[in-house]
Amino acid sequence: MSSASMQLVAAKCPTDELSFTNSAVINEKDIDPKHVRHIELSSSITNTKFIFTIIKYGSMSQGKIGFNTLQRRWAGIELDRPYQIRPYVFDKNIQSIATLILEVDFLNKKNTTADPYDSDKMAIEFLQQYIDHAFSVGQCLPFQFLDKKTLIIAVKEIESVDLAAVARGQNSKARKIPLGVSLANTMVIFERAEGSSINLAGKSKGKSQFVSIINPDFDFKTMGIGGLDTEFNAIFRRAFASRVFPPEVVYQLGMKHCRGILLYGPPGTGKTLMARQIGKMLNAREPKIVNGPQILDKYVGESEANIRKLFADADEEEKRLGPNSGLHIIIFDEIDAICKSRGSVASGAGVHDTVVNQLLSKIDGVDQLNNILIIGMTNRRDMIDEALLRPGRLEVQIEIGLPDENGRSQILNIHTARLREHNKLNADVDLKEFSEITRNFSGAELEGLVRAAMSFAMNRHIKAGKRVEIDPEAADKLQVCRADFMHAFENDIKPAFGISKEEFDSYISNGIIIWGQSVTDVLEEGELRIRQTIKSEMTPLVSILIE
Repeated sequence: MSSASMQLVAAKCPTDELSFTNSAVINEKDIDPKHVRHIELSSSITNTKFIFTIIKYGSMSQGKIGFNTLQRRWAGIELDRPYQIRPYVFDKNIQSIATLILEVDFLNKKNTTADPYDSDKMAIEFLQQYIDHAFSVGQCLPFQFLDKKTLIIAVKEIESVDLAAVARGQNSKARKIPLGVSLANTMVIFERAEGSSINLAGKSKGKSQFVSIINPDFDFKTMGIGGLDTEFNAIFRRAFASRVFPPEVVYQLGMKHCRGILLYGPPGTGKTLMARQIGKMLNAREPKIVNGPQILDKYVGESEANIRKLFADADEEEKRLGPNSGLHIIIFDEIDAICKSRGSVASGAGVHDTVVNQLLSKIDGVDQLNNILIIGMTNRRDMIDEALLRPGRLEVQIEIGLPDENGRSQILNIHTARLREHNKLNADVDLKEFSEITRNFSGAELEGLVRAAMSFAMNRHIKAGKRVEIDPEAADKLQVCRADFMHAFENDIKPAFGISKEEFDSYISNGIIIWGQSVTDVLEEGELRIRQTIKSEMTPLVSILIE
């Protein structure tokens, strides 16, 4: 064929094998592949030109040219319509591809896999299949890698350098071009197509957009979690640190994400508050919050179905997007209601046991989900089935205990912040003083103390007669003072745990009378064991039985 154009009629690609070559199939009597490697196709209707690499096939009808489905779709080629064909020669100096960036997805989106695709081996295989091949931005082609699922590849970006300038020893900056020809040393980079579930691995994988797990609008100062800094740091390190890094870094480390957190401790210590704030902090799907007893149902099998419904969205997204799925948070309040030790509940149907089994299979079963974070809260850790507490399940177990003096100070500051902001807290209130005297107070009790103090302050401005009236200037006069806090402390709010120091001091105001030598011996023995435990390196733990 000369450089003059000719007309060929568009036809289907004759075989499936040839469709994977991404080449236009011709009869060598029409075009001699020994002299022509690439052709330019132009349509008289759209006046658009497309460049194809050609391949000969003996059974191809003379006067026809075969294209696969993706080629016809990309170039808008209609079957049985004639098209102008002419040879095309690339300028190797400026059209040689230095870097080829490709978007990759499964050809059949209904038949996907979570198996990783090694992008380094894919790049080698791609160049072997498509050496000296024409590529245009926007072009789509099929790609068969080993025995894995067939992929569809879209050319996203082509970069070229001036080879003539490089040959002269000059620097040549990479520039983007609309079309080019691949070389043996072309760098091929694969990127996951938007919405694709393909799992790419290796160094030839592009830096796909990574959405940080931490919400960028979240301010840690506004968390409102007082006295739990140590606990929160432990949760962040063990549960979220791996999720902050891009998936490719986690893959290189061979690390698995934490899938479960258990917060346990006395009531009112901030377990629910921490779980709620964790849900706000994470850039994840809307957290599902469920009370343990809500799972249980009077009908056989419905309790297990309720567990499956909680995981349904995560299950569907895991199948669709694989490792690129978003994080799904499920918060179980009073988890001990549904996860009691198996065999401990006498029930003919064994509902509690099967609920635990269903939960275990979802978290760490054969088809385990890697896009979930379970946060369980309980006052009774001892009642929970041991299988749930092993690594891979609710492995991060944090005790949320009563706050110390510094923690109580933080909590009081949090709950009086708005009072200070609007100048409603009298200057005689020393929060440090109250953080010292509120020993054994939980976070909820400290919040109750502030509310009770506010109620005393508000009550001063209410006139109770025949009608309940409010001082017209109450809004300006209202101040919460030290006396209000002391009234609340002495009369309204008492700690549920421990013993009141004031009450204890009132009992021993005149000292303690030791009854007999036997009591003295017990006290001396106890002090000796305490000193032994503190100072001895051989006995860090001493057990004592008191009869």
